[in-house]
Amino acid sequence: MDAFVARQPILDRSNKVFGYELLFRNSINNNYCNLDGDGATIEVIKNSFINIGVDKVVGNNKAFINFTDNILKTDIFNILSPEIVIIEILETVDPTEEIVDICKNLKSQGFIIALDDFVFNTKYKKLLDLADIIKVDFRLTSGHDRKSVMNLVNRKNIKFLTEKVESMEEYNEAVSLGYSYFQGYYFSKPAIVSTKMIPENKLNNIKIIRELNKKELSLENIVMLMKKDMSLSYKFLKLINSANFSFRNKIDSLNQAVALLGETGVKRWLYYAIIKSISEDKPHIIISNSIIRAKFAELLVTKLSMKDDPFNGYLMGMLSMIDSILDKPMDEILNELFIPKVIKEVLTGEKTNEYAKVLELILAYEKGQWNIVSQISKELNLDENYIPEAYLEAINWAKDDNY
Repeated sequence: MDAFVARQPILDRSNKVFGYELLFRNSINNNYCNLDGDGATIEVIKNSFINIGVDKVVGNNKAFINFTDNILKTDIFNILSPEIVIIEILETVDPTEEIVDICKNLKSQGFIIALDDFVFNTKYKKLLDLADIIKVDFRLTSGHDRKSVMNLVNRKNIKFLTEKVESMEEYNEAVSLGYSYFQGYYFSKPAIVSTKMIPENKLNNIKIIRELNKKELSLENIVMLMKKDMSLSYKFLKLINSANFSFRNKIDSLNQAVALLGETGVKRWLYYAIIKSISEDKPHIIISNSIIRAKFAELLVTKLSMKDDPFNGYLMGMLSMIDSILDKPMDEILNELFIPKVIKEVLTGEKTNEYAKVLELILAYEKGQWNIVSQISKELNLDENYIPEAYLEAINWAKDDNY
């Protein structure tokens, strides 16, 4: 499969995904620096809308796409929907009268216009009259400049988006300054701010995870703990009575449901349900990434025919962000959960093994670091063409609310 699109989430002030910036890539072996801006824009539009399908890439969210001067002057917008696409005008575009007229026309069609890597200059006055969103790079600006640009623009209709947010401190600063949208590696791997006690309503879920990882799994104990969570019990019985299983008679007993689903099925579904439950007060992208990583890792481990059960890959991906979910250090959490030693060593960074390489590949793929993905693929003797196929399958799997 030769269609590649890297995406980075953009969140609103409610920690909900507002959209994704689509990163320009056309090969797993190709870095963006080897592509010209015009070709990259065409490639990402082609891959997103034709080869893959934009619904699979961004779902019901907005797609931020960078546009160069040359592409703005084409008729490409005849095939793009203003309901989906946000036009991100690169900082290299000169705001000539022609460009301003083009933007006026795009606004009249309903497109949202964002100005990328914005640095205030009076030459942008006419574009500012048309802009809806201004992106400010937190790596290139200081605390003072991050606020002063808002004062200099001084337009109530414009919302500000901060990109390259890489820590909780920067995120909190952006919120306090009045930014509306947030983008950066922080949301792919949120930083640990402090150690907190696990809230009471999450303790039972942690006890279930602990029980799932004991050497001798007790389905009786699992059922007993599930009964303490009415929501979990209801969802479990709903699953077993769904069309996925098509049992002749309704199953209304947790003991019977657990027995029918089996040990691996119970483990898989409970991890999925519990991680979703304990992530309710966190940005949705965290749980989304956890679930995608779980399936992605399982598919890669299966493809590699690693000697251990592929469920270890699923478990590694599902727990890869649990430190951010519980606001506790990873090693402290895993010491309480009794997960397999080989996975604990990967998640705490204690040891490098095949699972660690798989996780490293997944993280690099999420960030569009194709050279690293290519290097690890060779080390694992993994067919690179399978990786985007597995990633798309993981995205669809997570979207379908599977277990």
